[in-house]
Amino acid sequence: MDRKIVFLDIDGTLTEPGSNKPPESAVTAIYQARKKGHYVFLCTGRNYDMLRPLLQYEFDGIVASAGGYIECQKEVIYNCPMTEEQKQKAMDVLEQNGIFRTIECMDGSYTDEGFKDFLRAHATEGSNSELLRWREQIEQSLNILPMKEYRGQPVYKIVIMSPSQEQIIQPRKVLESDFEFCIQDEYKHGFINGEIINRKFHKGKAVEKVCDYLKIPLYDSVAIGDSMNDKEMLEIAGLSICMRNGSEELKRLADDICPSVQEGGIRYAFLKYHLI
Repeated sequence: MDRKIVFLDIDGTLTEPGSNKPPESAVTAIYQARKKGHYVFLCTGRNYDMLRPLLQYEFDGIVASAGGYIECQKEVIYNCPMTEEQKQKAMDVLEQNGIFRTIECMDGSYTDEGFKDFLRAHATEGSNSELLRWREQIEQSLNILPMKEYRGQPVYKIVIMSPSQEQIIQPRKVLESDFEFCIQDEYKHGFINGEIINRKFHKGKAVEKVCDYLKIPLYDSVAIGDSMNDKEMLEIAGLSICMRNGSEELKRLADDICPSVQEGGIRYAFLKYHLI
Protein backbone atom coordinates (compact mmCIF):
# COMPACT_ATOMS: atom_id res chain seq x y z
CA MET A 1 0.00 0.00 0.00
CA ASP A 2 1.29 3.47 -0.92
CA ARG A 3 1.10 5.71 2.12
CA LYS A 4 -0.95 8.83 1.37
CA ILE A 5 -0.87 12.19 3.09
CA VAL A 6 -4.15 14.10 3.39
CA PHE A 7 -4.37 17.87 3.96
CA LEU A 8 -7.71 19.04 5.37
CA ASP A 9 -8.92 22.61 5.49
CA ILE A 10 -11.06 23.32 8.56
CA ASP A 11 -13.80 25.94 8.07
CA GLY A 12 -16.30 24.76 5.48
CA THR A 13 -14.43 21.47 4.99
CA LEU A 14 -13.83 19.62 8.24
CA THR A 15 -16.31 21.76 10.19
CA GLU A 16 -18.99 24.31 9.47
CA PRO A 17 -17.44 27.81 9.32
CA GLY A 18 -16.42 29.05 12.75
CA SER A 19 -17.20 25.73 14.43
CA ASN A 20 -14.79 23.60 16.44
CA LYS A 21 -16.76 20.38 16.17
CA PRO A 22 -16.37 18.14 13.12
CA PRO A 23 -19.10 15.59 12.34
CA GLU A 24 -18.57 12.18 13.90
CA SER A 25 -18.28 10.63 10.43
CA ALA A 26 -15.20 12.79 9.73
CA VAL A 27 -13.60 12.03 13.11
CA THR A 28 -14.06 8.29 12.53
CA ALA A 29 -12.71 8.51 8.97
CA ILE A 30 -9.58 10.35 10.13
CA TYR A 31 -8.95 7.77 12.86
CA GLN A 32 -9.41 4.88 10.43
CA ALA A 33 -7.15 6.45 7.79
CA ARG A 34 -4.35 7.01 10.29
CA LYS A 35 -4.76 3.49 11.65
CA LYS A 36 -4.35 2.21 8.09
CA GLY A 37 -1.01 4.05 7.89
CA HIS A 38 -1.91 7.28 6.11
CA TYR A 39 -0.93 10.73 7.38
CA VAL A 40 -3.66 13.32 8.05
CA PHE A 41 -2.79 17.00 8.50
CA LEU A 42 -4.87 20.07 9.25
CA CYS A 43 -4.10 22.74 6.64
CA THR A 44 -5.87 25.94 7.58
CA GLY A 45 -5.87 29.69 7.46
CA ARG A 46 -6.59 29.68 11.20
CA ASN A 47 -3.76 30.56 13.54
CA TYR A 48 -2.55 28.01 16.10
CA ASP A 49 -4.78 29.36 18.86
CA MET A 50 -7.93 29.12 16.72
CA LEU A 51 -7.29 25.50 15.71
CA ARG A 52 -6.25 24.34 19.19
CA PRO A 53 -9.73 22.95 20.09
CA LEU A 54 -9.48 20.51 17.16
CA LEU A 55 -6.19 18.96 18.31
CA GLN A 56 -8.10 16.63 20.63
CA TYR A 57 -8.98 14.58 17.54
CA GLU A 58 -5.30 13.80 16.84
CA PHE A 59 -3.52 14.59 13.59
CA ASP A 60 -0.05 13.88 12.28
CA GLY A 61 0.66 17.57 11.97
CA ILE A 62 -0.73 21.02 11.33
CA VAL A 63 -0.32 23.79 8.80
CA ALA A 64 -1.56 27.00 10.44
CA SER A 65 -1.82 30.64 9.34
CA ALA A 66 -2.18 29.64 5.65
CA GLY A 67 1.29 28.06 5.67
CA GLY A 68 3.12 30.48 7.97
CA TYR A 69 3.52 27.90 10.72
CA ILE A 70 4.00 24.14 10.24
CA GLU A 71 4.29 21.32 12.79
CA CYS A 72 5.05 17.79 11.66
CA GLN A 73 4.75 15.03 14.26
CA LYS A 74 5.21 17.61 17.07
CA GLU A 75 8.30 19.16 15.41
CA VAL A 76 8.15 22.76 14.16
CA ILE A 77 9.51 22.66 10.60
CA TYR A 78 8.54 26.19 9.49
CA ASN A 79 7.79 29.41 11.35
CA CYS A 80 7.46 32.71 9.45
CA PRO A 81 5.68 35.64 11.12
CA MET A 82 5.78 39.11 9.57
CA THR A 83 8.74 41.31 10.31
CA GLU A 84 8.02 44.24 12.59
CA GLU A 85 8.43 46.58 9.62
CA GLN A 86 5.99 44.58 7.48
CA LYS A 87 3.42 44.48 10.27
CA GLN A 88 3.54 48.20 11.00
CA LYS A 89 3.40 49.15 7.32
CA ALA A 90 0.35 46.95 6.77
CA MET A 91 -1.46 48.06 9.91
CA ASP A 92 -0.93 51.75 9.09
CA VAL A 93 -2.05 51.70 5.45
CA LEU A 94 -5.13 49.59 6.23
CA GLU A 95 -6.20 51.93 9.03
CA GLN A 96 -5.57 55.02 6.88
CA ASN A 97 -7.92 53.62 4.21
CA GLY A 98 -10.74 52.73 6.60
CA ILE A 99 -10.27 48.96 6.42
CA PHE A 100 -11.13 46.95 9.52
CA ARG A 101 -8.36 44.58 10.65
CA THR A 102 -8.10 41.31 12.57
CA ILE A 103 -4.52 40.32 13.29
CA GLU A 104 -3.65 36.68 13.94
CA CYS A 105 -0.79 35.74 16.27
CA MET A 106 0.39 32.39 17.56
CA ASP A 107 -1.45 32.71 20.86
CA GLY A 108 -4.49 34.75 19.91
CA SER A 109 -6.29 37.06 17.48
CA TYR A 110 -7.19 40.71 17.92
CA THR A 111 -9.77 42.76 16.04
CA ASP A 112 -10.70 46.39 15.49
CA GLU A 113 -13.78 47.05 17.59
CA GLY A 114 -14.65 49.78 15.12
CA PHE A 115 -16.09 47.23 12.72
CA LYS A 116 -18.84 46.15 15.11
CA ASP A 117 -19.42 49.79 16.12
CA PHE A 118 -19.95 50.63 12.44
CA LEU A 119 -22.42 47.75 12.03
CA ARG A 120 -24.35 48.77 15.14
CA ALA A 121 -24.60 52.35 13.89
CA HIS A 122 -25.97 51.12 10.54
CA ALA A 123 -27.95 48.14 11.84
CA THR A 124 -31.06 49.06 9.84
CA GLU A 125 -29.21 49.13 6.51
CA GLY A 126 -29.30 45.97 4.39
CA SER A 127 -28.09 42.91 6.28
CA ASN A 128 -25.73 44.69 8.69
CA SER A 129 -27.57 43.32 11.72
CA GLU A 130 -27.21 39.80 10.32
CA LEU A 131 -23.47 40.35 9.76
CA LEU A 132 -23.10 41.76 13.28
CA ARG A 133 -24.65 38.62 14.80
CA TRP A 134 -22.38 36.44 12.63
CA ARG A 135 -19.31 38.46 13.61
CA GLU A 136 -20.05 38.29 17.34
CA GLN A 137 -20.62 34.52 17.08
CA ILE A 138 -17.33 34.01 15.20
CA GLU A 139 -15.37 36.13 17.68
CA GLN A 140 -16.77 34.13 20.58
CA SER A 141 -16.23 30.67 19.06
CA LEU A 142 -12.69 31.48 17.85
CA ASN A 143 -11.66 33.54 20.88
CA ILE A 144 -10.98 36.76 18.96
CA LEU A 145 -10.15 39.59 21.38
CA PRO A 146 -10.39 43.41 21.08
CA MET A 147 -7.36 45.14 19.51
CA LYS A 148 -6.72 47.04 22.76
CA GLU A 149 -5.56 43.75 24.31
CA TYR A 150 -2.85 43.21 21.67
CA ARG A 151 0.62 43.36 23.24
CA GLY A 152 2.92 43.36 20.21
CA GLN A 153 3.24 39.60 19.58
CA PRO A 154 4.46 38.46 16.13
CA VAL A 155 1.69 38.56 13.49
CA TYR A 156 1.29 35.87 10.83
CA LYS A 157 -1.74 37.09 8.91
CA ILE A 158 -4.25 39.97 8.74
CA VAL A 159 -7.92 39.42 7.95
CA ILE A 160 -9.62 42.46 6.44
CA MET A 161 -13.16 43.75 6.07
CA SER A 162 -13.43 46.66 3.64
CA PRO A 163 -16.55 48.75 2.95
CA SER A 164 -15.60 48.88 -0.76
CA GLN A 165 -13.20 47.62 -3.41
CA GLU A 166 -11.94 51.18 -3.88
CA GLN A 167 -10.58 51.31 -0.34
CA ILE A 168 -8.35 48.29 -1.06
CA ILE A 169 -6.60 49.91 -4.04
CA GLN A 170 -4.04 51.96 -2.10
CA PRO A 171 -3.15 49.19 0.40
CA ARG A 172 -2.59 46.84 -2.54
CA LYS A 173 -0.14 49.29 -4.14
CA VAL A 174 1.76 49.80 -0.90
CA LEU A 175 1.87 46.15 0.18
CA GLU A 176 1.84 44.08 -3.02
CA SER A 177 5.60 43.43 -3.04
CA ASP A 178 5.38 41.60 0.31
CA PHE A 179 1.79 40.41 0.53
CA GLU A 180 -0.85 38.58 -1.48
CA PHE A 181 -4.41 39.89 -1.12
CA CYS A 182 -6.70 36.86 -1.00
CA ILE A 183 -10.20 38.31 -1.43
CA GLN A 184 -13.19 36.12 -0.61
CA ASP A 185 -16.76 36.55 -1.83
CA GLU A 186 -18.35 39.97 -1.42
CA TYR A 187 -21.15 40.07 1.14
CA LYS A 188 -24.51 41.10 -0.23
CA HIS A 189 -24.40 44.37 1.77
CA GLY A 190 -21.14 45.34 0.06
CA PHE A 191 -18.37 44.53 2.52
CA ILE A 192 -15.28 42.89 1.07
CA ASN A 193 -13.81 40.06 3.12
CA GLY A 194 -10.23 38.92 2.60
CA GLU A 195 -6.81 38.06 3.98
CA ILE A 196 -3.36 39.57 3.60
CA ILE A 197 -0.80 36.77 3.42
CA ASN A 198 2.99 36.95 3.23
CA ARG A 199 4.27 36.01 -0.24
CA LYS A 200 6.91 33.81 1.39
CA PHE A 201 4.33 31.11 1.99
CA HIS A 202 0.91 29.71 1.11
CA LYS A 203 -0.87 26.40 1.66
CA GLY A 204 0.60 24.92 -1.52
CA LYS A 205 4.17 25.60 -0.42
CA ALA A 206 3.27 24.05 2.93
CA VAL A 207 2.12 20.85 1.19
CA GLU A 208 5.49 20.70 -0.57
CA LYS A 209 7.42 21.28 2.67
CA VAL A 210 5.55 18.56 4.56
CA CYS A 211 5.81 16.01 1.74
CA ASP A 212 9.54 16.70 1.44
CA TYR A 213 10.02 16.38 5.22
CA LEU A 214 8.18 13.03 5.33
CA LYS A 215 9.66 11.79 2.02
CA ILE A 216 6.18 11.38 0.54
CA PRO A 217 5.91 12.04 -3.23
CA LEU A 218 3.57 14.90 -4.12
CA TYR A 219 1.49 12.52 -6.24
CA ASP A 220 0.59 10.68 -3.02
CA SER A 221 -0.84 13.84 -1.44
CA VAL A 222 -4.56 14.62 -1.20
CA ALA A 223 -5.92 18.13 -0.55
CA ILE A 224 -9.51 18.81 0.47
CA GLY A 225 -10.85 22.37 0.74
CA ASP A 226 -13.74 24.70 0.01
CA SER A 227 -12.58 28.26 -0.64
CA MET A 228 -10.11 30.20 -2.77
CA ASN A 229 -7.56 30.36 0.04
CA ASP A 230 -7.21 26.60 -0.62
CA LYS A 231 -6.38 27.20 -4.30
CA GLU A 232 -2.60 26.63 -4.16
CA MET A 233 -3.03 23.59 -1.93
CA LEU A 234 -5.38 21.98 -4.45
CA GLU A 235 -3.18 22.93 -7.41
CA ILE A 236 -0.06 21.31 -5.92
CA ALA A 237 -1.52 18.14 -4.38
CA GLY A 238 -1.64 14.90 -6.36
CA LEU A 239 -5.41 14.68 -5.85
CA SER A 240 -7.57 17.76 -5.25
CA ILE A 241 -11.12 17.63 -3.86
CA CYS A 242 -13.54 20.51 -3.30
CA MET A 243 -16.54 20.36 -0.99
CA ARG A 244 -19.96 20.72 -2.61
CA ASN A 245 -20.58 23.72 -0.33
CA GLY A 246 -17.39 25.32 -1.67
CA SER A 247 -16.48 28.10 -4.07
CA GLU A 248 -17.65 27.59 -7.65
CA GLU A 249 -14.25 28.73 -8.93
CA LEU A 250 -12.47 26.18 -6.74
CA LYS A 251 -14.79 23.43 -7.94
CA ARG A 252 -13.64 24.12 -11.48
CA LEU A 253 -10.01 23.69 -10.42
CA ALA A 254 -10.52 20.49 -8.40
CA ASP A 255 -10.17 16.92 -9.62
CA ASP A 256 -13.34 15.92 -7.81
CA ILE A 257 -16.22 17.27 -5.73
CA CYS A 258 -17.48 15.53 -2.60
CA PRO A 259 -20.64 16.11 -0.54
CA SER A 260 -20.80 19.09 1.80
CA VAL A 261 -19.44 19.12 5.33
CA GLN A 262 -23.00 18.63 6.65
CA GLU A 263 -23.49 15.60 4.38
CA GLY A 264 -20.44 13.62 5.51
CA GLY A 265 -18.18 14.75 2.68
CA ILE A 266 -14.88 13.82 4.37
CA ARG A 267 -15.91 10.23 4.99
CA TYR A 268 -17.29 9.99 1.45
CA ALA A 269 -13.98 11.15 -0.05
CA PHE A 270 -11.91 8.84 2.19
CA LEU A 271 -14.03 5.87 1.14
CA LYS A 272 -14.04 6.76 -2.56
CA TYR A 273 -10.25 7.01 -2.70
CA HIS A 274 -9.61 3.93 -0.56
CA LEU A 275 -8.06 5.77 2.39
CA ILE A 276 -10.29 3.72 4.66
